[in-house]
Amino acid sequence: MTTVKLKYKTRSLYFRVRGKGENLLLIHGLGSSGADWEFQVRALERQFRVIVPDLPGSGYSPPFEGDFSISDCADVLWALLDHLQVSPANIAGFSFGGAVALEMALQRPQSVARIALINTLLSYRIDHWRKWLEARVPAVLVRLMGMRCAARLAATRLFPMPWQRALRERAAEVISRVASKVYLGMAKALERWTAIERMDRLQARTLMIAAEHDFTPLAEKMSMAKAVHADIAIVHGSRHGTPFDSIKATNACLLTWFTDRPIRASRRWVCDEAPVSGRLSRVTRFVEEQTALNRLEFGA
Repeated sequence: MTTVKLKYKTRSLYFRVRGKGENLLLIHGLGSSGADWEFQVRALERQFRVIVPDLPGSGYSPPFEGDFSISDCADVLWALLDHLQVSPANIAGFSFGGAVALEMALQRPQSVARIALINTLLSYRIDHWRKWLEARVPAVLVRLMGMRCAARLAATRLFPMPWQRALRERAAEVISRVASKVYLGMAKALERWTAIERMDRLQARTLMIAAEHDFTPLAEKMSMAKAVHADIAIVHGSRHGTPFDSIKATNACLLTWFTDRPIRASRRWVCDEAPVSGRLSRVTRFVEEQTALNRLEFGA
């Protein structure tokens, strides 16, 4: 286990480093941890030095002391990269982690070369009924039902297909471990955040990876990508959990983008398919590996 001591609103930050080459920071989403990037790390570590932190309050990292913001999360990760003497940085973020990645690029525009944002918006302030539902309904469920029940509902929504059962069970287990106070605090921080008025500061080459069936409107992501001159890769058939339900497409997009090859608009990026009958999928194998590790590490 590797941790760095920080003189900030959190005592320390846990992180993993794998591979060699150009530095690439991966930032996980809400209710997750750095361990959930494993499918991407296995592909990326062949060409990159991959840095994978657990955000404060997630995984092994202790929570912030008091309220916090997306800006605070970005500050903490810059403290980590400064500690590791990383400059310039390449950053990929998923959902909540995408907001943190973009905030980092806006805080230090000259220090970020490339970013990839997976199912991320430029603003989470409530200006659409779907955003209201995504922000308020999960919070109500957590308060009324507790994290375990809310986690099962969230996992079912993320991975509804019969062949995604292993992913569904894994997601429910991981999300249920997050303290409700931390989960609600992260959701509230996201709702307060926007980058729209500051996008003229952005200097990093930007890729938006957008799921066809994400929980927030695809049209909004397409118009935002056009407005900020970002490339966009639409993953057909995917829901919100694109790094999990579309492993091949996610890895191919990231490898293409961070090695400066063009993302072809004509290429059809697609969701993973159900495994051939009778064959154990690599997703199932991964979940079994991670579950065994969790029992050792958390005493589960």
